[in-house]
Amino acid sequence: MKTTATLLVAGSMLAIASPAMAQDAEEFDGFRVEALAGYDVTQAGSSVDTEGENDESIEGLSYGVGLGYDFDAGGVVIGLEGEYVGSTAEVEVDEGDIEAFGIGNVKAGRDLYLGARVGVKANDDLLVYAKGGYTNATFDIRTTDGTTEFEADIDTDGWRAGAGIEYALASNTFAKVEYRYSNYSSAEIDYEGDTPDTDLGEIDLDRHQVMVGFGMRF
Repeated sequence: MKTTATLLVAGSMLAIASPAMAQDAEEFDGFRVEALAGYDVTQAGSSVDTEGENDESIEGLSYGVGLGYDFDAGGVVIGLEGEYVGSTAEVEVDEGDIEAFGIGNVKAGRDLYLGARVGVKANDDLLVYAKGGYTNATFDIRTTDGTTEFEADIDTDGWRAGAGIEYALASNTFAKVEYRYSNYSSAEIDYEGDTPDTDLGEIDLDRHQVMVGFGMRF
């Protein structure tokens, strides 16, 4: 009788522990989708001389969505990810006085990112990670009145690197905060319609973003 009772207790404990262990193993594994928001500032790089101007940067709120897939290899998590992000940053115009930025009077457009990340689990529900990859961003060209936009934008290419922490709120939800730096080094003007694009050659723009995110895993 005692043996039977012991087996029943052990079986019950195993049944309870098994889902918990499975949950821990899947905290940072599988497909994920997330909402993103944070602070965004882009500035003329060190090779752009805007000495004597009012400012060399544009800043605002960055917002968007991200998708990814992570593989939990035990203590290390490896993943692929992509983002589509917008921004409210723009060149300021004060009574005809344009604060120089490095590529003209512009408003930040969409920001695309495709890359990878690798992380280490500090504990069962906390991931510390680094990331890097390719980024492409547009900047909408505006007229000297500071508001009207041409039917064209500056299309830039560059690279991104960053680091962050992710906390598993539950087995399928998470929150994160990260810093990332992007550098754009080549650009062209993309026109609407049949007008050929114009290559602008080398540029130098630095972008800094501090982002928070909330997402779900599937």
